[in-house]
Amino acid sequence: MRSANDVRALLDELEHLPADALEDQDLDFKEWKTRSMAEAVALVTEMAICMANGGGGTVVLGFNDKAVGRAKAITGVPAEVDVNRLKKAVYDGTDPKLTPVFEELPVAEGTGRLVVMQVYPGMPPYTDTSGRGKIRVGKDCQPLTGTMRRRIMVETGETDLTATEVPGRPESLISAAAMERLRETARRERAPEDLLSKGDKDLLAAIGLIRSGHLLRAGVLLAGTEAAIREHLPSYVWTHLRMSSDTDYSNRADGRDALPVALDRILDRVMVENPITTVPQGLYHYEIRTYPEVALREALMNALIHADYRIAGPVLVKQFKTRLEISNPGGLPGGITPENILRHQPIARNPALVDALTRLRLVNRSNIGVRRMFKDLLIEGKEPPTILDEGEAVRVIFRASDLSVPFRMFIAEEADEGRILPLEHLLVLQYLLRHLEISTHVAARITQQNEEEAREVLSAMEMGSYLERGGTGRGTYWTLRLDLHRRLSPASDSEKNRRIDWEAAKTRVLSVLRQRAARGEPGLSNREARQLTRFDRNQVTRMLGELRTEMPQVYVEGHGAGARYYWRQD
Repeated sequence: MRSANDVRALLDELEHLPADALEDQDLDFKEWKTRSMAEAVALVTEMAICMANGGGGTVVLGFNDKAVGRAKAITGVPAEVDVNRLKKAVYDGTDPKLTPVFEELPVAEGTGRLVVMQVYPGMPPYTDTSGRGKIRVGKDCQPLTGTMRRRIMVETGETDLTATEVPGRPESLISAAAMERLRETARRERAPEDLLSKGDKDLLAAIGLIRSGHLLRAGVLLAGTEAAIREHLPSYVWTHLRMSSDTDYSNRADGRDALPVALDRILDRVMVENPITTVPQGLYHYEIRTYPEVALREALMNALIHADYRIAGPVLVKQFKTRLEISNPGGLPGGITPENILRHQPIARNPALVDALTRLRLVNRSNIGVRRMFKDLLIEGKEPPTILDEGEAVRVIFRASDLSVPFRMFIAEEADEGRILPLEHLLVLQYLLRHLEISTHVAARITQQNEEEAREVLSAMEMGSYLERGGTGRGTYWTLRLDLHRRLSPASDSEKNRRIDWEAAKTRVLSVLRQRAARGEPGLSNREARQLTRFDRNQVTRMLGELRTEMPQVYVEGHGAGARYYWRQD
C-alpha cells in the first residue's frame, strides 16, 4: 500500500505520464463520478472490494487517469463529499464488512482535494451485498468468477488440500527411504536434532502432519510411498525433459516420488548438463556452474511446495541448451505478481505443507528464498531469473548466460573488505552493465521499491563510490563510476562507447530536425525522439535540453506531452 506521502511524491510524475502508467497491483487512480453520489459510492465500494480481494492496496480518488499534466489529470473530489459517510457507505455495501481508511490530500488543482482510500488485506473473498465482486490482478479489477473464488479459498487455506486426512494407518503409507532423505535434507539446514532423532511417526506428528491418528496429504507428499502418492494425490507428477528444440525432446523422466526424493532426482538430472567454469583466484581454483545449485534448489522447491495439486498437470522442468524452465500448476497466489514478488508478504497455497517444512527449516516465511535465487545469479554477473504468471501456471526461466569473472571477483573482494552488497545494489549494477544509465523510476521498477526507497539505494551506492550522479531535478540520472565500469567490462572502452552512443543520438536527432524543417514538416515530440534514439523519456528530455543549449537554432513550442522541437532555418 502507498501512504499519502507516497502519493504526493508521485504527483509530479503526471507532468510526463498519465496516472494510468503509475498504477500497480496495490495502487489505482479513479475519477470521481460527478453525475450522482450513488454512482460515485458504487465505484468506491467496487474498488474497495477489488483491492481487498487482491491483497489490499491504495485507491486515489479525483483523477483523470488518461490525461498528461497535473492540471488536466487532477480533477479532485467535491468539497461536499464527507469521508466519514463514504466509509459508512462502503461498510454497509460490502459482505463481509470492509472498513477502509480515508485520508484527504490537499492539492492546488481541480477541486483542491484528493481522497486516498487505504484498503487493508483481510480474509477474502469479499463481495457487495448482492454477491457481486472483483479482484485486483496486476493493474486491473477482474470479475470474481467461480474459478477466482476457488483460487482465493485455496490461497487462504480454507480449502487446503494438503491439510486433509487420508485413511489408513500412517505406518502403511510412509516410505522409509523418503523419511531418511527428509532427515538428511533437514539436517543440512540445521533443523533441531531432538526433532530429527524422533521415530518416523513421532517426527511427522511433531511437525503437524499426523492428526487424530491419520496422516495428512502433506505428510504423503513429504514422506509417502509412491503407491500412497498415486492414490491420494493423483494429480501430482514431476517431469524433466531434455529439449532438442522448442518442440522436441531427446530424453524424458517422470516420477511421483515424495518431495525430498523428487527434488534430488530432478537436481541430479539437471546437473548432468550444467557446465562448469573454473575461476582461478590465487592458489585456489573455483568451479562455478552455469546454473547455481542454490538458485536451482530454491526454484524447484518453490515449484513443488506451491503447486496446486488440484490441477492435473506436472511440475515441469524443460532443459534447453540456452535456458532452463521450471513450471508448476497454479498461478501466483494472493496478489503476488512478478513485479512485486521480491517484496510481497509470502503467501502459502498449501499451508499445512509449508508449515511442516518451516518447522524443519526447509523453507522460511520471510520471502528469503526468491531473493536468494536472484542474488545467486546476480553475483556471478548473470541475468536474474524471469518469472511469468500464466494464470493456471507459474514459470521460472534461467538463462544460460556466461559467468562474468571480473564481476564475480569484484563481489568476492568487496566481501573480503566486509562490504556485502544487498540484492538491490546487485540489480542496479547489473542493469548499468547493460545500459547507459539509470533513473530513479527505472531503479524503482527493477528493485520493486517505491521511488523514495530507490533514491535512497542510488544515493547509498553513490556514497559507496559505485555510482556517479548526473543531471538535476527530474533529469537526475546515475551511471557506473568510470573506473568501476572499465574494471567490470574490460573488453571495451566503456566510457568511450557510452559517449559515442550519446553523441550519435544527438547527431541523428539534429539531422531529422533539419530535414523536417527543410520539408516544412512539424518538429519532433519527445515520444518520436525516443523512437529514434531508443532512449527513455528522461534521457531524451535531457538530450533535447542540451541541444537547445548548444544549438541556438533548436527551439521548442508547447509544453508537457504537447511540446515539439524544431530547427530554425537561417
